[in-house]
Amino acid sequence: MVNKKQRIEYIKNTLEKYYPETPVPLIHTDPYTLLVSVLLSAQCTDERVNKITPQLWKLADNAKDMSLTDQEAILQIIRPCGLGPAKSKAIKNLSLIITQKHNGQVPKTFEELEALPGVGHKTASVVMSQAFGVPAFPVDTHIHRLAKRWGLSTGKNVVQTENDLKKAFPESLWNKLHLQIIFFGREYCPARGHDTNKCPICSILQNKTSGL
Repeated sequence: MVNKKQRIEYIKNTLEKYYPETPVPLIHTDPYTLLVSVLLSAQCTDERVNKITPQLWKLADNAKDMSLTDQEAILQIIRPCGLGPAKSKAIKNLSLIITQKHNGQVPKTFEELEALPGVGHKTASVVMSQAFGVPAFPVDTHIHRLAKRWGLSTGKNVVQTENDLKKAFPESLWNKLHLQIIFFGREYCPARGHDTNKCPICSILQNKTSGL
């Protein structure tokens, strides 16, 4: 039977083997464009966001210019991402706050980020980790699912799962592991049509005679 310490070590080593490099999936040029891209990615694929944002940046690629942009113009561009009315309103309003309250710069604390319209803890965690290099472990529904599937967490929500993952792995690995789990899940451990025998992690962890 695989104990938790062996499970954690195997998962960590496997993710590092398959994804030693972890480029940020959302194309961006600075903390502001990353923040907006992450906001747009809610209930939308990164691929679709990356197709839409170049057009949005032509309209405005900084907080000041975006705050002066008509919300309807923003909506027309981002509509394919879903939740267009709410997202366009959030983008315009957070841009206004960043311009007026933070001198046009994306704030560098969780508290200030989560106070912005449309920015929850997961979005703030992504920005803190990927834009500012602050240790964070953003947990979305996909990571929540994999953490449960791999026996890393029994959390009933993403908050509990985040806490479990932070306890399981060293802080120095959080930022990279977040991306490694996302990449691995997409390729080898999907929500639907998952073949346990072909998954490099599940095939071992669910084999009681694996010798781990």
